[in-house]
Amino acid sequence: MENLWNEVIPYWNDEFIEADETAPRKPTITAYPASSNGAVIIFPGGGYAMRAEHEGAGYAEWFQSIGITSFVVDYRVAPYKHPAPMCDAQRAVRLVRSMSDKYGFDNNKIAVMGSSAGGHLAACLSVHYMDKFYESTDDIDSADCRPNAAILCYPVIDMFEYRHDGSRQNIIGERAFGEDKEYMSLYKHVTRETPQTFIWHTAEDSTVPVENSLLYAGALSAAHIPFELHIYPFGHHGLGLASEVPHTAQWAASLESWLKLIKFV
Repeated sequence: MENLWNEVIPYWNDEFIEADETAPRKPTITAYPASSNGAVIIFPGGGYAMRAEHEGAGYAEWFQSIGITSFVVDYRVAPYKHPAPMCDAQRAVRLVRSMSDKYGFDNNKIAVMGSSAGGHLAACLSVHYMDKFYESTDDIDSADCRPNAAILCYPVIDMFEYRHDGSRQNIIGERAFGEDKEYMSLYKHVTRETPQTFIWHTAEDSTVPVENSLLYAGALSAAHIPFELHIYPFGHHGLGLASEVPHTAQWAASLESWLKLIKFV
């Protein structure tokens, strides 16, 4: 584990105390090295209120087991709001890109992955990577922060009809302005430059409705962006590797196959 930032952390507030006192005070990144052509940067879910370990280290250990290098980011959550998490996400891609020689992967094969609110952050980076949220803090910040691929697991995408109230409140506020909700409804901002994407969800997810994934997939299709979408019939929200729902657990094997297809392995 190492600090995500050096001396300067944009939007840092010493008065903010993490709800989870065991979590690091400052944003960190943890490497899980393997031998692969590409690398995956993981943003755990948790409604922008926490970071779920099974959607962070749990995924990273699985990636290691199949020979893929990954990195888990402990990005800022509530009481921080946008743009602090997005700053951490952009920095993570830039930092990982700078470490490609050290870990032996192609710096043009970097995927971002997130579950639930972490999926929102990964998708936000996929569509808003070009927006400048902070001034450069060191040489690392000169690197490109556009991901080459995205992996979205039951992601939060919409801030309107199909929103997840907790995520919306924590990232932009309970009474967010219309333009903020529009900006953070990520399917509305997909372009020809949005990276290729793997998405999975369950039809019976009652926390983050499956329409979130369908809206994003529809926008990718309209923009002619390659994507793979899996909707499984059963399983509650936050399944992670979904070992307790064997049929849904097939998503991991499909992801491995997709990563081989796009030559990350």
